[in-house]
Amino acid sequence: MATTAATYDPKSTATQLATAYIQDRQSILTSQNTTATSTEKALSSLNSALNTFEGVMSGLSLKKSVLATSATFSSTVGTASASTSATPGNYFFYVEQLATANQAAYENLSDTTPIAEAGTISVSVGSTSFPVDLATADKSGDGILSVKELAAAINIASGNTAKVTASTMTVNGVQQLVLTGTETGAANTVSIDTTALPAGALKDALDLPGNRKDLIVAQDAIVWLGDQGTGTPLQQASNTYNVIDGVSMTFTKAQTLGEKPVSLTVGTDSSGTQANLQGFVDGWNAMIKTLQGLTDSGDATKGDAAAVFHADAGVQALRTRMQAALRQQVGGVSLVNYGITAQRDGTLALDTTRLNKALAANPTGLDAVMGSSSLTTPSGVMGSLDKLMDQWTDTSTGQISKRRDNNTKLQSTILDRQARLDKQYESAYVRYLNQFTKLQTLQAQMSSNTSIFDALFGDKSN
Repeated sequence: MATTAATYDPKSTATQLATAYIQDRQSILTSQNTTATSTEKALSSLNSALNTFEGVMSGLSLKKSVLATSATFSSTVGTASASTSATPGNYFFYVEQLATANQAAYENLSDTTPIAEAGTISVSVGSTSFPVDLATADKSGDGILSVKELAAAINIASGNTAKVTASTMTVNGVQQLVLTGTETGAANTVSIDTTALPAGALKDALDLPGNRKDLIVAQDAIVWLGDQGTGTPLQQASNTYNVIDGVSMTFTKAQTLGEKPVSLTVGTDSSGTQANLQGFVDGWNAMIKTLQGLTDSGDATKGDAAAVFHADAGVQALRTRMQAALRQQVGGVSLVNYGITAQRDGTLALDTTRLNKALAANPTGLDAVMGSSSLTTPSGVMGSLDKLMDQWTDTSTGQISKRRDNNTKLQSTILDRQARLDKQYESAYVRYLNQFTKLQTLQAQMSSNTSIFDALFGDKSN
């Protein structure tokens, strides 16, 4: 009996042989593409980390000083804030009265004024005014101008740039028009001029002095520098005073007759300074942790692969140079003196006890050491760090930009090589498929011939 020939599928055989034909080159391309993709992600991560820390330093530099300054009242007469230019000291103020905005009510206005009597009025706030066309204020279209429609017309007037708010209220069943100014000060009284109104009940009601009532009288703020009566009076339209260089005060409560002046203490804000330095430390630590991840050597025993930049001399040098910048001294003083110390893993820690002692002994030394990352006058630690990082983050000449360009070109080359390899695979597949399809056909013919011979010459004893 003849032995049955082995059968096979030409397609799967061609696929296996074509794959084996390009396997080594495909492995190289796949590895290169994986590395290029990982490099792009790593560069983005590095750029983000450096830019974020640069933003932290820029924020501190804009404050002009890492030292925070506070301004605090001895009682709740208002709030105050101080810039770094403020001179420490104690100041005394007596708040006689607060500045107020005028609020006036117009009574005895008819709620059914014929639209024929509705011409133009002029609403004034101090020395400024704006016209209000009442002829188009009848939004209901009933030919009648109501008090609410009058108020609405004032609010939407094009010249009313949030200077006056008009509203209505009902007292003893009668509606009143209420005008509220937004600007404080005795000069900012709110009024209505009816010169352009036609004669009628509306004009008469608005012009009658007895129909206008000041619910809140417009007045200036009066604050005494020192004791009331013997100190220096400071009168102005606003409750916010800037009489002390670098200090802004907003008064919210008047004192009673006979009260003692309140004190304003301007000085160094230890907690604010700590917060500024902690922000720097936190920003540094976040950046360092990113760099640690990007340069990690991995652990072969645990199956942990090394990071993309584990053997990158440039990234390692950047990290080393930044750590050296932290250690620089200005006038024999470094960050260590102010409680900022490096840990074994490269991160920083802030010792607030040491910081407070150093601030008490030499407050100005902190700004000298920290310096500024300003583009025009870089100095100190922040100036050095920013200069180092800018060599990497500059969008035109920085290392990250250059590396991205090179990596993009590499990825483009890999794509071209992959396309050529794909064509080589396809060519090999077609060649092998043709060969094994013909072989399969030949095998089938041979098998058929064998069957014929077996039929003709096989054992016929049965």
